[in-house]
Amino acid sequence: MYQAQFQKIFEIQKQIRDIHPLLERVFPVVVAKDGHFLIFDVDPFGEKYVFIKKEPSPVPLPKKLRASFPLECYGNRAACVVSEDAFDSIEGYVLIFHEFVHCYQWESCEQELREGLTVAKDETAKGNYMWEINYPFPYDDPRFERAYLNFLTALDSGNPEKVSESRKHLRKILGEKDFEYMVWQEWKEGFARFIENRIRRRLGLEENHFGLERPWGRVLFYEGGARFIEFLCSQERDLLTDIKAIFYKISMLG
Repeated sequence: MYQAQFQKIFEIQKQIRDIHPLLERVFPVVVAKDGHFLIFDVDPFGEKYVFIKKEPSPVPLPKKLRASFPLECYGNRAACVVSEDAFDSIEGYVLIFHEFVHCYQWESCEQELREGLTVAKDETAKGNYMWEINYPFPYDDPRFERAYLNFLTALDSGNPEKVSESRKHLRKILGEKDFEYMVWQEWKEGFARFIENRIRRRLGLEENHFGLERPWGRVLFYEGGARFIEFLCSQERDLLTDIKAIFYKISMLG
C-alpha cells in the first residue's frame, strides 16, 4: 500500500539531503482518507515505510490536506499528515518535506520554546488551542503595515543596521503578545519556507513566495520569516544548523 509513493520520498531525499542535516532523516507519514488516519513509519533499517495502523480521525478532515502535528494515537509523535493527492506531483512531495521540517522542529526544540511564550500561555488559558492559526494579529493596522514593509526593504538591502532598526521599530509599535506571535510564525513557518525554497531550487522548481499579497494574514510571516532567516544565515553561517539559535536571534534582534 503506497509503496511506490513512499519510495519516491527516499529518491527525492537522496537529491536534497545535503541542504540541511534535518533532511538526513524522514518522519512518519499519515495518509488521511475516508475519515481515518493510515499511519506509516520507517522500518528499523530506515529503508522503507511500513504500515503501522489505522485510526479514526478525531476531527473532520478536508479533502486536500498538508499538515504536521503530534499524533495522540501514535505516542504523540510528530507526523506529516497528507491526503492522497500529495503523491500526484513533485510539488506535493516538496510540501511533504516542508512538513518534515515541522516534525523536526517539534522533536528538537519547539515545545521548549513554546513554553516561554506569553501569547501561547494566555491564549491556551482562554481555551484558544488553535492560537497559531487564529490569533487576532493587527495585520491591517497602518503603522504595522508601514513598519513591516520597511523591515522587508531593509532585508532586501542586506544592511544589518537597517534590519536592526526596523526590528526595533516593530518591537516599539507592537504589544508583547503581538510581537511574540510574529516572531513565532517567522521562526516556525519561515524556517520551513526557507528550507522548502532551497529544496525547490535544487529540484529546478519555482520558489514559493506567497504571502505578500493583500490583505495580509499570517502567511505574510512565512515569507518574511524565510527572508529574515536567509539574511541571518548569510551573516552567521553557523546559524543554519542551530534552529533554536535562529529563534532567539529573530526574537532578540532589535
